[in-house]
Amino acid sequence: MAAIPPTHGGRGSATLNGAARECILQARDISVSFGSHQVLEKLDLDIWRGEILGFVGASGAGKSVLLRTILQLSSRQGGTIKILGVDYDKATPRQRIALDMRLGVLFQHGALFSALTVLENIQVPMREYLDLPKNLMAELALLKIELVGLRPETADLYPSELSGGMIKRAALARALALDPDLVFLDEPTSGLDPISAAEFDELIAKLRDTLGLTVYMVTHDLDSLFSVCDRIAVLGNRKIAVEGTIEDMLASDDPWVKSYFHGKRARSLVRAK
Repeated sequence: MAAIPPTHGGRGSATLNGAARECILQARDISVSFGSHQVLEKLDLDIWRGEILGFVGASGAGKSVLLRTILQLSSRQGGTIKILGVDYDKATPRQRIALDMRLGVLFQHGALFSALTVLENIQVPMREYLDLPKNLMAELALLKIELVGLRPETADLYPSELSGGMIKRAALARALALDPDLVFLDEPTSGLDPISAAEFDELIAKLRDTLGLTVYMVTHDLDSLFSVCDRIAVLGNRKIAVEGTIEDMLASDDPWVKSYFHGKRARSLVRAK
């Protein structure tokens, strides 16, 4: 796995072995509050094309708030968000639609529509943004189903007929429906047994390598952080407290980071490193 250079709050592009890397998402001075409660304060974050970024932090720190803010699902009181070089606030309606089509989202617990089959769930973004014949949409949805490792017959099943792991994969197929550049995963392995979680991590890494995806992964799963994340950003005190590789996390003096990455649950993984 290639090491991805940490941003350390820097501006512009980073380099790897002398080659410039593209900043696919740039968040600057992001401030979000609910009433008098400040959740995020002048937060900076960069995501580089082709990396898998693991985003962690204590419960209630604001990880989901930042995710929703980046996706324009929550309002912010300050800051700018650029996606693929386009300032979302200054974009025209047509530009915003074009940007939205280049993003994929796997919501926590899958968030599949219970009244729709797997095939119909995957077709939802296609129906929203594309004008395609029904047969072509069905063929494309079947391709996504196979891409995430589900059997073709899964297409006709409803979410209530799926296992937890199948729900995650079906939701991932929906996130990939429009061939996005950047995919957001919200706790993708939560609720999965260790074997299924490891298989899902392997799938994410394979899709990143084969499709050229960039992945923003909110997770508490230490195995995911150790095995597939190129870089990790830690949210603390309303900002990015620490960022870097897993080695940087293990060497950090930040109290929360030390407790998280050197705690009892992490020791076997640290020894394995």
